[in-house]
Amino acid sequence: MSTPAAPAVTSIDPQTLLDWIDQHQDVAVIDVRSAAEFETLHISGSYNVPLPLLSEHTDELARRLGNRVVLVCQSGVRAEQARQRLGGAGLVSAYVLAGGAPGFAAAGGNVVRGRERWDLERQVRMVAGSLVVAGLAGGRFLSPKLRLLAGAIGTGLTFSAATNTCAMGKALAAMPWNKTGQEPTRESAILQFPARGEAAPESRAS
Repeated sequence: MSTPAAPAVTSIDPQTLLDWIDQHQDVAVIDVRSAAEFETLHISGSYNVPLPLLSEHTDELARRLGNRVVLVCQSGVRAEQARQRLGGAGLVSAYVLAGGAPGFAAAGGNVVRGRERWDLERQVRMVAGSLVVAGLAGGRFLSPKLRLLAGAIGTGLTFSAATNTCAMGKALAAMPWNKTGQEPTRESAILQFPARGEAAPESRAS
């Protein structure tokens, strides 16, 4: 049996998602950011399945999801990675929300807000920028060899863009300040979606 072709459109804007929700259409909104980012701001009714957890259980999650899935992150980068992974597992009806959760909030969508934190992508920019500045300053005033640090960061960022991955982001996600008391697990995040043919879970209130 041939695999269905992926949809020509792989992203949607916040207004489209708002329309789907208002029309009570069957759509699962999955936020692939870290639990801490999700806790700070998320779309009401969305599910938190962080990208590393989704990557580990892609096939199982793809078998459990329905016909319409919207993937959410901060800017769309991690959501696109998740879409590609799910597409490789046979789920071709997943869309990336353009503008992420902040864009949905700006469009007037119903969101849940918690304790303020820097999002992971902002943390990456801060750490990378600080290391580059430290390498250049150290190379001028301490030892020229320290300039290699700036070069290493630049190389890492180039590799990150080329491969659409971010090792620094993964490392920062594991830091204590990016952890919450309710980190998603396979049981709490993946198995909350019923196997196809089973009754759907009750809709979430927040």
